Amino acid sequence: MVQGTMEMLILKTLDLEPMHGYGVALRIEQISQGVFRVNPGSLLPALSRMERADHVRSEWRVTENNRRAKYYMLTAKGRKALSTETRQWQRQIEAISRILEA
Repeated sequence: MVQGTMEMLILKTLDLEPMHGYGVALRIEQISQGVFRVNPGSLLPALSRMERADHVRSEWRVTENNRRAKYYMLTAKGRKALSTETRQWQRQIEAISRILEA
């Protein structure tokens, strides 16, 4: 995964609905059609960083399988960060395309 994209993908995934960490990893893998596989060793520290930055908040809930899991939700600050990061990512994609087409 390109450095700096993990948090943006997590924010976008949580923008769809609150979910637990495993659900976030699965959703990213599903939507990317297997291109991105999120390692739990990377995901959990990223979620912790994002929680400290107030981009997400968490609460304990019961999963579909009747287990307790920490669910993450996007905060207002997280929505703003997602918007900013998406704009920056689009600019980078456009610049890379221009370079490759030169």
